[in-house]
Amino acid sequence: MSQAELSQAGAAPRSPRPLWSLGLLRSEITMTFRRWRTLALLAVLAGVPVLVGVAVRNETGHGRSGGGGGGGGPAFISQVTNNGVFLVFTSLAVTLPFFLPMAIGVIAGDSIAGEAHGGTLRYLLVAPAGRTRLLLVKYATTLTFCLVGTLTVALSALATGALLFPLGDVTLLSGTSIPLAEGLLRALAIAGAVALSLVGVAAIGLFLSTLTTSGIAAMATTVGLLITVQILDTLPQLEAIQPYLFPHYWLSFADLLRDPVYWDQLAKNFGLQAVYAAVFGTAAWARFTTRDITA
Repeated sequence: MSQAELSQAGAAPRSPRPLWSLGLLRSEITMTFRRWRTLALLAVLAGVPVLVGVAVRNETGHGRSGGGGGGGGPAFISQVTNNGVFLVFTSLAVTLPFFLPMAIGVIAGDSIAGEAHGGTLRYLLVAPAGRTRLLLVKYATTLTFCLVGTLTVALSALATGALLFPLGDVTLLSGTSIPLAEGLLRALAIAGAVALSLVGVAAIGLFLSTLTTSGIAAMATTVGLLITVQILDTLPQLEAIQPYLFPHYWLSFADLLRDPVYWDQLAKNFGLQAVYAAVFGTAAWARFTTRDITA
């Protein structure tokens, strides 16, 4: 090859960098989970199963069978005293309506607005990061927190259940008994289903975060919207629109405790979350890519 050809080859433009940057994602995830606010949220989530377990143990006479009492609470709370694995299902049912989505709202709401408020957003957008790539990384980080937060609840509940109650074969809601190992696999599947149930909230929080430069405002709006929608989902007069509200099918994870598994409500839940993620993710992208970044 001639010198001229070598020069041309050396001057040839490099191929464009991929949209997805694992380095940027790794850095963002590391930074997020090093923040005291994130650690505090995880500590609260881990503490809820402990409180539930201690309350059930005290209520049922220090772990004697026949617990749960009164028929209140989640459908499987009465089985916690007989098998500590059910504390996982109970804790997820307790945290899903408020604690988990509230934590997701805090992380998602602060994702873009917090950077703008802190004056670091402009620097993050300097090449090679770009607006679309940064938005994808922020959303992926929030989804990572969805999974970590859910697993934190599940593992804390399993450890607490093992300490306070006996472990053994798991009796499903359909009456079928399965070995403990299969019960733990079902618990893991339920944790995954709960995490997937939160992708809609994550997209809404991300969109709201692109609308303001105040992280606190974005977080408060996300949590306020969450509370409002859940109230609407309980009003009989709004029955016609409730199947389209993002929390409507959240507790469908209980169908994973049946034999055979009922997939109808689960499929509706996952499909609804995908629609919310697509709609609000697109809205966030449209807003963020046309936004005038001044900080």
